[in-house]
Amino acid sequence: MDPTLKSRLLSEIKQQAPTLSPRLRLAAKYVADHQADFGLDPIRETARKAGVSTFTMVRLAKLLGFDRFDDLREPFRHALVSTTDHAEAQDWLERWREAESPTPAEAAANSMAVVDRSLQRQNPEKLQEAVRMLLEADTVYLTAMRASYGLAYHFHYVARMALQSMELVPRHMSTAIDELNDAGPGDVLMAITFTPYSRETIEAAAFAKTKGARLIMITDSEIMAPGLEPDLTLLVSTLSTHHFACTSGAMALMETLLAMVFTDGGPDVRERITAYEDLRTAHSAYWSNPKKQ
Repeated sequence: MDPTLKSRLLSEIKQQAPTLSPRLRLAAKYVADHQADFGLDPIRETARKAGVSTFTMVRLAKLLGFDRFDDLREPFRHALVSTTDHAEAQDWLERWREAESPTPAEAAANSMAVVDRSLQRQNPEKLQEAVRMLLEADTVYLTAMRASYGLAYHFHYVARMALQSMELVPRHMSTAIDELNDAGPGDVLMAITFTPYSRETIEAAAFAKTKGARLIMITDSEIMAPGLEPDLTLLVSTLSTHHFACTSGAMALMETLLAMVFTDGGPDVRERITAYEDLRTAHSAYWSNPKKQ
């Protein structure tokens, strides 16, 4: 089997998604976002998970040039590599599985697998390009809403020691669009959003592009908002054992970016970090045990 077939299919799905009917777009998005499950599950289970009919899955296969659903699934099955072996082999996890409730073990195994899948999906060259964009930007804007805001806040707090121009938007009572009004071609917006996508974040990303700023998206799918064309998309897994997205993979990706920013920033960055630490120490920012009298 052609080893590039899966990649070419994913590229074609991404290109065709904006032109598909709502049901076909939902099916195409499921294939792109859940490649491992798609490679394993039979058509009825795939249709159930995607929220469409089996007929829709067959239509998608034919649209992509295959006679049968199984023919579309085969490249994904062929490329499938387990990402949970390391979790299965953990002694402590086996002990957790023997507990009265299976929930802690299932959640822990899922979190480790999500980190593994998320980092496996990265391309070192793309990560290097993202860091280069951040370091060379006149201003780096960072935006996220709701549950994703915590990721953005942490990244901003740490990265600002290296990227002095970084701004977390929105601030105070404004909107992200308000604060992107001064953005221009020399600037970069990093936007973070996962299914279900934040309307405010998508609109801010689209607005930044109209201002000429470059856009880095950290998200879970390239099939996100028709017409939105990021300059760089970093995809992570967010599969969860509960109702909301698991963001451990996104955090692992962002920690990797932070490490690269500090390394690639050179001596100036290290000097700023030292200055910040000296300042905090001088102003007793960190707890210390009171001296005994």
